[in-house]
Amino acid sequence: MSSRTLGLGIIGAGEVFQVCHGPSLLLLSHLFRIESICDVSTKTIDHCAAKFFVPHKTTTPQEVIDHAKVDVVLILTSDESHAPLAIASLQAGKHVFVEKPVTLSLPSLESIIKAEENAPNGARVFVGYMRRYAPSFVEAFKREIASIPKILYARVRDFSGPNTNFVNQSGTFPVKHFDYPAGASEERNSRLDALYAEAFPGQEITVEKQKFCRFLGSLGSHDISLMREILGFPETVAGVSANDPFYSAMLTFRNADGSTYSTTYESGIDEVPVFDAHVTVYGAKKRVTIKYDSPYVKGLPIYVEVDEVNEQGEVQHRSILSSYEDAYTAELQELYDVIVNGKPIKTTVSDARQDLQIYDMMYKRWTATQ
Repeated sequence: MSSRTLGLGIIGAGEVFQVCHGPSLLLLSHLFRIESICDVSTKTIDHCAAKFFVPHKTTTPQEVIDHAKVDVVLILTSDESHAPLAIASLQAGKHVFVEKPVTLSLPSLESIIKAEENAPNGARVFVGYMRRYAPSFVEAFKREIASIPKILYARVRDFSGPNTNFVNQSGTFPVKHFDYPAGASEERNSRLDALYAEAFPGQEITVEKQKFCRFLGSLGSHDISLMREILGFPETVAGVSANDPFYSAMLTFRNADGSTYSTTYESGIDEVPVFDAHVTVYGAKKRVTIKYDSPYVKGLPIYVEVDEVNEQGEVQHRSILSSYEDAYTAELQELYDVIVNGKPIKTTVSDARQDLQIYDMMYKRWTATQ
């Protein structure tokens, strides 16, 4: 294992950084050091620079990108700024970690892929799908699914509840300031409008479409990405229900023997502080479920549960915990291995393209019934 320490530049010092990435990076100081941090809020970067011992702070993203000690730029901003920041970082020859969703439209995503293909220094993009790096997913869940001869049905659910409840109990004491510069909101809305126009080409952009697009990019990208890694790419989207703040779809997949099966995707946010996020795969004699808890509380276990008929014809239940290591820590260690040791990236931008293709399939099925 290399003894090299990677210099990081953080763009976006909001809640996700303060609650999830920042604390994990402090505990991974043998692998990473935060050299520069940026946010639109001066008060936020003052707070984070002091709390996370960052020597350089700025409100100008390009200063982070151009910082001589920054090897990897972490883009933790809101969705609409991901593509331009990733492209600027790649053009500067800097590796990029971008939180999901990588962006909200396929044309925007293709612009990132083009920039990566032409990036100096072999700069690459790692997309932050942290649930796909959780040890219980990578080890126990995928192993148990592989022993199902034929999938009959699958269910993908994420009812997350109000994040505020979990954040307030996380022990990370994040702060939120609103000292945004003049014109920041207008710039953000302009970028979002351009992405909506690309996601729904030639269509009237209604409030319902905007909400659907933002929802799939935020909460939906976790679950759809997990679904892809386990089941592959769906053949069809049979139906969609979009009733903000809850969304659902029925998708059709195909087994290796040619048979098809349905998968239910259902997700939403209510005010009940119960985090119900899981994926269940059903075979004839075996059901396998992975259960995720809130990522805003570090160290909560991610269990895999198996219900099956054993050799004696009895119902057998097993509960498996591969590790207490949280998904963000596992993901960041994978990022280090990718940059320093040349490990292939699992969550590439090309991989993320498939999420946006599924979103597009959902949009088309949904608008066809409007």
